[in-house]
Amino acid sequence: QVQLAESGGGLVQPGGSLRLSCAASGFTLDYYSIGWFRQAPGKEREFVASINWRGGTTYYADSVKGRFTISRDNAKNTLYLQMNSLKPEDTAVYYCAGRTDLSASSYSHNYDYWGQGTQVTVSS
Repeated sequence: QVQLAESGGGLVQPGGSLRLSCAASGFTLDYYSIGWFRQAPGKEREFVASINWRGGTTYYADSVKGRFTISRDNAKNTLYLQMNSLKPEDTAVYYCAGRTDLSASSYSHNYDYWGQGTQVTVSS
């Protein structure tokens, strides 16, 4: 069974950092491109970052560029999202998603598999 499981969310003060992980099971991430999306209460799901299958190409939403870093460890079958300088507007449920394509994408409809999400709350 193909599954993606996020972890690492929590409560953090503005300016703080968190690292989210996304572990894949039931399949290998080697030939999948992966993305992170988020959804805040009352808002639509939005793109955060994506990375191609080899990790050589990454895309970021303008709102997180320079603060967030997406990476992958294919040997561990795990994806990461390092989030620094967090702001209250980063508060959302964060989802990882996988697509059976070698190229990264910022469009949620291009992704085939989704995790259940992990809550990130940025508040003092």
